Amino acid sequence: MNKLKSMSKSWIIILVITLLLTFVQLPYYISSPGMATELAPIVKVEGGSKERGSFSLTTVRIGKANVVQYAWAKVNDYYEIYPEDYIRPDGETEDEYSNRQLHMMENSKEQATVVAYTKAKKDIDIKYNGVFVMSVIPGMPAEKVLKVGDRLFSVDGHVMKSSEEFIKYVSTKNSGDTVKLKLERKGKTMEVKVPLAVFPKEQTGEQKDKVGLGILLVTDRKVEVNPPVTINTEKIGGPSAGLMFSLEIYNQLIDEDLTKGYKIAGTGTISYEGVVGRIGGIHQKIVAADKSNVEIFFAPNEYGKTRIDKNGEKILTNYQEALETAKDIKSDMKIIPVNTFDEAIAYLEKLPPKK
Repeated sequence: MNKLKSMSKSWIIILVITLLLTFVQLPYYISSPGMATELAPIVKVEGGSKERGSFSLTTVRIGKANVVQYAWAKVNDYYEIYPEDYIRPDGETEDEYSNRQLHMMENSKEQATVVAYTKAKKDIDIKYNGVFVMSVIPGMPAEKVLKVGDRLFSVDGHVMKSSEEFIKYVSTKNSGDTVKLKLERKGKTMEVKVPLAVFPKEQTGEQKDKVGLGILLVTDRKVEVNPPVTINTEKIGGPSAGLMFSLEIYNQLIDEDLTKGYKIAGTGTISYEGVVGRIGGIHQKIVAADKSNVEIFFAPNEYGKTRIDKNGEKILTNYQEALETAKDIKSDMKIIPVNTFDEAIAYLEKLPPKK
């Protein structure tokens, strides 16, 4: 009896300690496989076509680590531990990080809409309202002048429609040059001067010097389409569902059902030109898709180009990573490499209907 009481007390002590440790936050983030979420309930094109199968986005769970979560991640496959400054730039708050992720999601939905409606030859109108400052790199000149949320209209008197135009213009300048910006901040219009400097190499990953202001920009576009489309992503953040959004929207716009009865998932950013871009955590997304019995998975191919990191190590493409993971977990999913939206469409058009 005394032995049982002693054991009970030991377990109570262990449980109390474990509970207390969950409140101890560490300077790390943990990412793990999320889920495959069907897009038909999320994406609604007015009068859109129905599907026999499904398109799904795939997610990765990510959050601040406590002691228990850190220990769990250490002993579990496909859990990743990242230093805090790898996920959030120095000086960025948790709220700013969340807002940045949500803003990237909004931008991703907009890009997907433009790609799908353009391909389907449906009505689309785009209005440009300048570019937003999404984040400011500590130690760069812009840190002392610009703030997250500033809307930039022009540089040196040149009106900018997109972040690409802004970056192209600034890239012609040299370190030490100064540019004059017209911007709006909290409803007030002002002009400021900002010098240019060389980016820290760890920010660019490039060997040669890159000059800039030290800001991350996103274009403020207003896209109007007919028929209307709504995409309800609630609190899902990041840009990695772009490809799958574009496929779902396009499938609802056309008469043919491109799912052909299959469960199809994937990942990858999408540009306004329909180029599929690299994303992080693809190995975890393969695990998530496999658990949801996905049959076909689209992975960014990056035109088959492997890169070399600063330590001389080869960086696999998303497609190569996906193949390795699928083999490791013994998945029967077909992993399909795609460089562009059009390549994904071409594959689906040739896909035989599921019996």
